[in-house]
Amino acid sequence: MSVELRDLALDVARRAVELARSMRAEGIEVAETKSSAVDVVTEADRAVERLIRGLLLEARPDDAIMGEEGDDHPGSSGVRWIVDPIDGTVNYLYGLPEWAVSIAAERDGRMVAGVVVNGSTGVEYAAAYGAGATRDARPIGVRPTPPLAERLVLTGFGYRSDVRSHQGRCVAALLPQVRDVRRMGSCALDLCHVAEGSADAYVEAGPQPWDWAAGSLVLSEAGGRFELLAGSLVVEGSQRKNVVTGAPAAGWDTFVAALGDAGFLA
Repeated sequence: MSVELRDLALDVARRAVELARSMRAEGIEVAETKSSAVDVVTEADRAVERLIRGLLLEARPDDAIMGEEGDDHPGSSGVRWIVDPIDGTVNYLYGLPEWAVSIAAERDGRMVAGVVVNGSTGVEYAAAYGAGATRDARPIGVRPTPPLAERLVLTGFGYRSDVRSHQGRCVAALLPQVRDVRRMGSCALDLCHVAEGSADAYVEAGPQPWDWAAGSLVLSEAGGRFELLAGSLVVEGSQRKNVVTGAPAAGWDTFVAALGDAGFLA
């Protein structure tokens, strides 16, 4: 079933990217803000999520859906889709090429299918539980793990000023320990970059399930390890395990120890 769910997600994501691109070409405006003035939602986010929900329910009407922009849809099949219509909305708004449609399927608490499609480049990352991970249908795998001082780490920042201040301090403390740090703007794509070997690790405090669901499976199926770790900062209404972390399995313990030293972890 996981392969069938992956293939459905890939078909839906391709159609969602087409819609997002066409709306971007016509001109996009901010529809509203959420947690802060910089946490934006565009009309494209909403339109793309409506399309994804409609296509998924047309194919599998008994499934549940969790989406970033809409209410949760209950289901009875045991499968729940986790959808981010545009991960990297600010990049999308500004015309930067690092945004994606992210669709994952979860069954019995386990991610079983995940697809992340870069909306600018068309690069397609996909995974099915137990079947490996691919980039444009070709198998991918994580890089061999170098010493900590030679690792390129990807990260991101939240939208609330207090969260950003905390994240900034942690990243500043991590930076002297590693090769360098990059902030690309899409959690889903960052996890896929680690999966394909174009980065060594990813860490960010605060992303939501729709941000990381599909990318976490791509990384895991590519030989990486993904976990939600207990964070040192807990925002009201959020979970204690809020530090989204991904790295090759071989270098996991060293990287987590560095995150603790940098102040990310409780």
